[in-house]
This record gives sequence, structure tokens and C-alpha cells, in this order.
Amino acid sequence: MKLLITGTAGFIGFHLVNKLVNEGYDIVGLDNINNYYDINLKYGRLENTGIKKEEIEYNRIIRSTLFSNYKFIRLNLEDDTNISKLFESERFDKVIHLAAQAGVRYSIENPRAYIDCNIVGFLNILEGCRHNNINHLVYASSSSVYGLNEKMPFTVHDNIDHPVSLYAASKKSNELMAHTYSHLYGLPTTGLRFFTVYGPWGRPDMALFKFTKAILENKSIDVYNNGQMERDFTYIDDIVEGISRVIKSAPKGNSNWTGINPDPSSSKAPFKVYNIGNNKPVKLLDFIKYIENTTGKKARKNMLPIQPGDVPKTWADVSALNNDFNYKPKTTIEIGVKNFVNWYSNYYKL
Repeated sequence: MKLLITGTAGFIGFHLVNKLVNEGYDIVGLDNINNYYDINLKYGRLENTGIKKEEIEYNRIIRSTLFSNYKFIRLNLEDDTNISKLFESERFDKVIHLAAQAGVRYSIENPRAYIDCNIVGFLNILEGCRHNNINHLVYASSSSVYGLNEKMPFTVHDNIDHPVSLYAASKKSNELMAHTYSHLYGLPTTGLRFFTVYGPWGRPDMALFKFTKAILENKSIDVYNNGQMERDFTYIDDIVEGISRVIKSAPKGNSNWTGINPDPSSSKAPFKVYNIGNNKPVKLLDFIKYIENTTGKKARKNMLPIQPGDVPKTWADVSALNNDFNYKPKTTIEIGVKNFVNWYSNYYKL
């Protein structure tokens, strides 16, 4: 089974490669290694999977020195010519598309990056799948698509027509584009709405990384919405376990689906959307306490109002993923935070 996994210098993609190479998949990883955050962390992840920094060149496939079944290529998603050539030459069976321009707040500062990468780039992935008989596309959506929704927990059967950031809008667009290709061309697609993923090798723009760094450096932390935020923090191992289960089984279409009362999460076409989260929202101030307990240091909090594009609370209903794939997140927030802080201390040699 040959996979294309995009975003393998990224947080989730890196962990997914480590899991799936050991399950025997033949994998080609793709990333453009952009500078949205510290590229040294991205190179560090790649080195950890046997991809040597000094060997990386644009549009050149290189082999891992650690895994015989893993190769990597640096490529922009917007590069339709070379994306098309990659699909034609490698003949993938399935695709896991994780690469994207991330970040809610950054989408307000630099909206064009989200159109180029998340919309144009996703179109190129869909076209590659369409023309090369890919039998399952799994792609990253986001909990941010729920936008102004207030009914909790968030369920995939709810309407998501009111995003509050361009990032969220781009992820909803991905779901709509995927359904179109499922309907027109019979391409099986599964979208996964990730809920606040955290853990070792995590992103520096995420709360756990920023808070841990600041607390250990005796600096103040910015706490938005005066601490009245709640997030369904989901540990990275639970995320990659969910993805590894989903990739094995492509959707076949819902014969009971009707356009009179349409279910947004499914279709008569081979299309499906799932939430993938911990199903246990944690208050931000409690989350900070877990970091304080692990580091043994008190946080100096700078209380601020909610930021444009943020939502005050997320909470995933994962019953659909549980019913179809027996998905049950296992990692407690205490263990997850401890694992991250230990990794951070070791990685930065504190």
C-alpha cells in the first residue's frame, strides 16, 4: 500500500509517518518547509525520520536513512505541474493530506497565504487524486469550521455556515470541494475535523508551547478572553491512531441520505466528515495549572480580551468516529502535558 502524506515536516504529519512506516506502508512525504514558524523545528522533525537537511532540494525525492519505506520531497502545493508529475510517477494508492497554512490569527494578517495553500493547493491534490485512481483521500479539516455555533458538543450533523476566520472558511471550503469531487468523480474522501492537537514536537504558535516556553523563562503569558476559554485538547497519539484507522476504510456513500433533510457529514456520494477530538473540554486556566504543576513554576498571567477569529469554546462529539472505527481517545490531559514539557526540556536542553 503506497501513501502520499502531505505536511510531513509538520506536527501531525511527522507523528503519522513514524506510526505508519512501522505498520509497513510505503510512504512519500511532502512539505514545503515554509517559515510560518521556526523551520529548525521542522528540520528537526525531518531529521528524526531520517531525512537529512543538507540533502533537501526543491522537487527532489530523497530516501530516509532510517526507514526503507519512506521518501520525502520538498514541494509547494500550489505547484500544479510538479504535483501532477508526482502523482503520475509514484502511483499512490491513498493520500493523507495534512499540509495547510495553519493559524487562525495569522489568517487575518496574511489572508492570501490561505487561498494559495489551502484552496489552490487542495484543488491540486484533488486533481491528482481524480486523474490517478486514488482509492481514498483523507484530509485535515478543523474544529474552527464550527465558528459561531453555540450548541455543545459540536456535532458533524450541525450546520457550519458561520466561520469567524478565513482559516476556518478555507477548511469548510475543503469539505465542500471534497464533496464535489466525491459526487462528480466517485473519489472517496474523508475529512477529519481536528480539535486542538497537542503533544511532543508541537507547534510553537500553539498555547501549550507558548505557555511552557514563557513559564520556564519567567516571562508572562497572554491569556485571552480573561481565561474564560475552553478547548477540547487532543493528544497527538490519539490523533494519529484515529487517522491510521480511518485510512484503512474508504466511505461508500450513505444510501439513506436525502436532499430534503441533508446531513452535512455524509452523502449518497463516497463522502464523510468526522470530528476527531478528546470529547472533554478543559478550561484554559485549568490547562495552565497542569503546566504549572509539571514545571513546578507559577505563570504570570496577562489577562486579555478575546481575539478576532477566536471561538470561546470547543467540544467534540466523536460518537460517529467511535461508531464507525471504535475510536476512543485514551491520553489524559495530565499525562499529555507532562509528556510535552519533558520533550520540550530535552529538545531545548534545559
